[in-house]
Amino acid sequence: MARGTDSRRKLLDAAIAHIANRGISDLSLRELAAAIGTSHRMLIHHFGGREGLWVAVVREVEARQRAGLGDVVPDPGASLGEAMRAWWRHISDPSLWPNERLFFEIYGQALQGRPGTTELLDGIVDAWLEPAATALEAYGIADGRPVARLGVAVTRGLLLDLLATGARAEVDAAMDAYIALLEAETAPAA
Repeated sequence: MARGTDSRRKLLDAAIAHIANRGISDLSLRELAAAIGTSHRMLIHHFGGREGLWVAVVREVEARQRAGLGDVVPDPGASLGEAMRAWWRHISDPSLWPNERLFFEIYGQALQGRPGTTELLDGIVDAWLEPAATALEAYGIADGRPVARLGVAVTRGLLLDLLATGARAEVDAAMDAYIALLEAETAPAA
């Protein structure tokens, strides 16, 4: 790995860890740099500025979530419902909320066209479709892509609801209702 790439990776990993513990509300580059043992100039050099760093953090956290999908979802013998419930328990865990808040904040800025954030939109949905569609097809859903897209939308919508309202029981019930609909759709005909 090239030295600059290695330095960028280390800074990104440190930023992710710090943000997960602290959150980003009013977090300046100077404060973040001091907390992770670097200078704000190095962060600007590697990420182009605060927004560029936030986009890199969101993309990396999303990539880690996709890479860990196989570790979160139960064995292939589990039912579709069991697999989806395991994923929901993981993705809605409060330990991930700081990164999820950052995701929604930067996603909103990118949708508004804020400079430095719009690159987040490239692949923001599509990156999830292939792994989700493949998993759904393994459970017998013939064309998993449309259902995968729906799953991404439902999951993100319910995460936003959970972060905004804190209504854990109600949001979990909504996800259970969605999972029940999919289970009913994929159940063998009687």
